[in-house]
Amino acid sequence: MPEFKHEIVEELGVISQSGTWQRELNLVSWSDRPPKYDIRDWGPDHKSMGKGITLTKEQVRVLRDILDKLDLDGDDD
Repeated sequence: MPEFKHEIVEELGVISQSGTWQRELNLVSWSDRPPKYDIRDWGPDHKSMGKGITLTKEQVRVLRDILDKLDLDGDDD
């Protein structure tokens, strides 16, 4: 099986933390391809990773527009 390569090009922010793991938004290059926006859980020092979602810049724009329309100031569920 080929080696799975990744490089975190830019750490953009931590969304949440559970123990030593953090859910982060990063700009990541997968297998030497152009970097994409990536949301996933990372272990300490980024040595382990969980499942995540990778988005293009256009997909992030669409997601931003959807989130901008949500009323997040109401009751917490």
